[in-house]
Amino acid sequence: MPVYNKLVRDLIPEIIHKSGKECRTRILDEEEYQKELNVKLKEESEEYFAASKSEEALEELADMLEVIRSLAAVHGSSWEQLEALRDQKAQARGGFKDKVYLIDVDDNA
Repeated sequence: MPVYNKLVRDLIPEIIHKSGKECRTRILDEEEYQKELNVKLKEESEEYFAASKSEEALEELADMLEVIRSLAAVHGSSWEQLEALRDQKAQARGGFKDKVYLIDVDDNA
């Protein structure tokens, strides 16, 4: 029997049961939940970097967004508040669409 010991999406146990298999689960406390969300974000990030096709990369980015939504809630924020913070930072410092690559800064100028 494979052992996973990892955070999964809410409907995964139901999907497993519908496939005729059995699984064991437990509900994490808040501290464990935050820790496992961090692990999940790293896992999804690694899967993104390993993706060889745009379709796969987009799937992993979608997974990362779902984890980020959950992490925002853990930190007491809504998705809308997080998006507003992202927008504030973009207004103040710009985004990444212009592809600017900083080479160095002359501190003596």
